[in-house]
Amino acid sequence: MHHRLTALLSSLNPVRPWFRQVTKSTLKADAIAGVTNAAIVLPQGVAFAIIAGLPPEFGLFTAVFVALIAGIWGSSMIMVSGPTTAISAVIFASMSQFAAPGSETYIAMVLTLTFMVGAMQIIAGIFKMGGLISFISHSVLIGFTAAAALLIAASQIGGALGIEGGGGGGVFERLIRVGEHFGQINSTALIISGVTILSLVALSQVSKKVPSYIIALVIGSGVAYLLGASDKGVAMFAPLQSIVPTIGAPNLSFGLIAELLPAAATVAFVGLLEAISIGRSFALRRDEPYDSSQEMVGQGLSNAVGSFFQCYAGSGSFTRSGLNADAGAQTPVSTIFAAGFLVILLWVLAPYLEFVPVPAMAGVILFVSYRLINFGEIRHVLTSNKSETAILAATFLTGIFTELDLAIVVGVITSLCVFLYDSAHPIVAVGAPTDVNGRRVFKNAARYDLPECPQISVIRVDGPLFFASVENVEEQFRRLEGKSRIPKTKLMGLKGLWKIDLSGAGLLLKEIRRARKAGADFHIFTTNAPSLTILKRLHVFDELGASNLHNNKAEAIAAAVATADDDICKECKVRIFLECAQKPDSSVQGPN
Repeated sequence: MHHRLTALLSSLNPVRPWFRQVTKSTLKADAIAGVTNAAIVLPQGVAFAIIAGLPPEFGLFTAVFVALIAGIWGSSMIMVSGPTTAISAVIFASMSQFAAPGSETYIAMVLTLTFMVGAMQIIAGIFKMGGLISFISHSVLIGFTAAAALLIAASQIGGALGIEGGGGGGVFERLIRVGEHFGQINSTALIISGVTILSLVALSQVSKKVPSYIIALVIGSGVAYLLGASDKGVAMFAPLQSIVPTIGAPNLSFGLIAELLPAAATVAFVGLLEAISIGRSFALRRDEPYDSSQEMVGQGLSNAVGSFFQCYAGSGSFTRSGLNADAGAQTPVSTIFAAGFLVILLWVLAPYLEFVPVPAMAGVILFVSYRLINFGEIRHVLTSNKSETAILAATFLTGIFTELDLAIVVGVITSLCVFLYDSAHPIVAVGAPTDVNGRRVFKNAARYDLPECPQISVIRVDGPLFFASVENVEEQFRRLEGKSRIPKTKLMGLKGLWKIDLSGAGLLLKEIRRARKAGADFHIFTTNAPSLTILKRLHVFDELGASNLHNNKAEAIAAAVATADDDICKECKVRIFLECAQKPDSSVQGPN
């Protein structure tokens, strides 16, 4: 209990370790990055709030408070948090079933949801659950994000065409609803949204530092003004109700919390998966330390506190984090500058929001949803790994044909099933030596069609050897024995063995006895200290014998060759190992 309390106080300490890295030069670089980020997030915040079914100002409040708190208490040096498309889509899909988007009831429930998300994330961080995210395949996030992107796009097509596109439902329901009103397309709205999208496409080719969303909205608004859009039935945005958040506690009644628990768990998980994936990616790229559990606390704190300031759940943004890095950010002070500059921009530009046509914002959101789909990663997964393809497909198809929040559940379950399946099917392969640039290198004998020794088999086991995998491993042992009439001495390499239990030790004991009963022998070579400790504790070495345990492959081969049958060696034509030179008639064929 004392340990948990210490961890909590350390995680919540406002004096953060990165404070020591702040200098005059980093402040200058962070200020420049902050200005760039503020210009980008202003239209994004509005767009993401609309996606979430909330008033536009909620996205801007989220971009200020969530970014500020997550930046200070998180673990990443440059990750920028705030509203994201994926979480906005999940909130809309989950919460629209309880109340009408934009209504007072809906807003109140979203604020409660946000507090619950933050509390869950803080608890997960305190209990050091950051490592569990590593067990969830990144393909879950890829598939989920692609499904969310299509849902977002489907919800905005109506606005871009100037026709009825409201209401809830999935991707196909929304598209059908748009199709029913297809004859009512407003040509002026179509021109405005088309020009906005084309402007974004062109600006995206220029530079990431260009505030392309603001420029595109200005161009779209200019076209609307020239065409007299408001007189031709094109909807315009209402002015922001306030640029200062109303401070208040969310409704935390037991009944509401129980009702929102599944949705909160989904949003909390999506947020952590996004943030940790982004934070870890940039930490590796910049060679910086990263603590995923502390990131959980930072994200949770930002959401829990943000819920009192009319913020909805946020997470790390890959786009804004990448922009932050490209702009030269050095420390999380860049997020503080970004929040400050955003407040100034909001104060200056808020009165002009009423001149922005809805089709222009719909065009921006359609462009964002397209950019959200990572076609490169999807192609890579589909062409490289069947297991990851299954995870991606299960997540994506569930999000498209059912509910978006269910897609995460299905993706996580599929990911865990694949992990368990892979754990139960470790790699078991026979190695054989071959010459690579004058060096003896062992490769998979079956894959590379390499000759094998008739008396000695060098076997590699990579993966866990525990109760769930022993049956499969034993089947692979029997398959490797094949139709060989001569019992082979087994040299087993356990370098890649990262888990072994009583069942695994039992299998090794069984294989040792089996080999010796057939007139052969069994050797183990490994320097894996944890495996050695466990094997010793489980009495495997008592059966194996000290002379049959080796530090490396060369020692094991030398010992096995020394005891090999000389008569068989005398007739051998392949001479697999260098050590075969010690055996009779080794001149029949030189060693590899």
